[in-house]
Amino acid sequence: MRRIGIDVGGTNTDAVLIQDDSVVVGVKTPTTEDVTGGILNALKDLVSGMDEGPGEIDAVMIGTTHFTNAVIQRRDLKPVAAVRIGLPASASLPPFVDWPNDLARIVRGRVFMIEGGHEYDGRPLVDFDADEMRKAAREIADSGITSVGIASVFSPLTAECEEAAGEIVRQECPGVDITLSHDLGRIGLLERENATLLNACIIDLARKTTRAFTTALGQSGIQAPLYMTQNDGTVMRAEFAAEFPIYSFASGPTNSMRGAAFLTGLNDGIVIDVGGTTTDVGVLQAGFPREANNVVEIGGVRTLFRMPDLLSVGLGGGSVVQVGGSSIGPVSVGHRITTEALVFGGDTLTATDVASAAGLIKFGDTTAVESLEPSVQDTAMSRIAEMVGEAVDRMKVDANPVPLIAVGGAAFLVPDQLSGISEVIQVEHRGVANAVGAAIAQVSGEVDQVFTEMGRTASIEAATELAKKRTVLAGADSATLSVVEVEDLPLSYVPGDALRVRVRVVGDTAPK
Repeated sequence: MRRIGIDVGGTNTDAVLIQDDSVVVGVKTPTTEDVTGGILNALKDLVSGMDEGPGEIDAVMIGTTHFTNAVIQRRDLKPVAAVRIGLPASASLPPFVDWPNDLARIVRGRVFMIEGGHEYDGRPLVDFDADEMRKAAREIADSGITSVGIASVFSPLTAECEEAAGEIVRQECPGVDITLSHDLGRIGLLERENATLLNACIIDLARKTTRAFTTALGQSGIQAPLYMTQNDGTVMRAEFAAEFPIYSFASGPTNSMRGAAFLTGLNDGIVIDVGGTTTDVGVLQAGFPREANNVVEIGGVRTLFRMPDLLSVGLGGGSVVQVGGSSIGPVSVGHRITTEALVFGGDTLTATDVASAAGLIKFGDTTAVESLEPSVQDTAMSRIAEMVGEAVDRMKVDANPVPLIAVGGAAFLVPDQLSGISEVIQVEHRGVANAVGAAIAQVSGEVDQVFTEMGRTASIEAATELAKKRTVLAGADSATLSVVEVEDLPLSYVPGDALRVRVRVVGDTAPK
């Protein structure tokens, strides 16, 4: 099995070739403004590092921050028609109600509130108003809006209202993109709806991006199926990612954690990923990132779907050092480090310069930092150690010492000893751990749904079968599926022996 993993970060684009569970070659190149150029450069460097050329590649996995950055930077987004099915309930808090004003002005196209939806026990709230939905669909067609997000009350329990509304929109608005909330989120209406609308506003960007990635592969002479990494450390086919780009929002840090587990052989511990701009800290559980169980904000928008539990701080190799070394970041020179850092001929003091002066690394012209005051160096290194220690301590759940795996291009900033840490582990290829995580990723599918009148065993079996179907749809080989997580929660306030079940299934990528 030969796979290529690529991770596009804010500072660097990394690529690795993995064959038979070992890293053959890894490269790191600066990320370009258009993102695609950096991928093409990384692939060229990777191919040139292979003695026999690319040969037969089974799959290419790419992780990117492109979609997240679009939301955060308010660019490349298109207006969305929001359809809420839930009247007469939920009228007081319409779609986009809790969005930042600047983002809402860009994304909010038209808003329609339709009668329908279900109670928490599966009973219809009121009959779905198909006539009003058809009228809304015709208004959407007349408005010229080309993306629609549809959310219904308790649709993860039963999606019939969303599916009926989606069919009406397809009939009245041929060619319009439709995102249904039950495909994305969990029980909470507003957070699930927000995720739906975010997904709908970046579908065009996702399709353009995946096409560009495919073109870059072709230009590199690599013929292999393309997969995109997801927030939970797994992958999905590129065509699936083009429809659900929101699943890729936090894939970069997740890839690093999965890569750390692979490179060290550890399945449990803490991972710290120090990049050029930020440091991300997460917890490994059974080889996968611990998931966040609370609301996650993306670009100021509250969402609730599978996301890794991460803490990000403004510390990286490109972080600007100020005030005599006592202030590190959050401002970073980013991908301009090769021209702006002192050791590369620039005039900006960065964390990399401090580490070079301290003898931790040898980058560029080390004579450029020989004149750095020892007091500034000592103060900066102490502040870096303090920032790392605080971040790691905040992610621990108890006082027991645990191993810490340091990865990322600036992993040299992590001290060798930290309070509450049994050992700090730095391994070969740690600088491209994110690309390693992408390369080894499996395909996954998840279900989070309420079942009634079925009993616990039958409910879990039904959820498992549905999760397996979603995993195969995302690109998995059906013969390799395995259940990695099962949660069931009795809902005592719901009649009918209700049980909320969450099941996650993973499998190897299907043969090309």
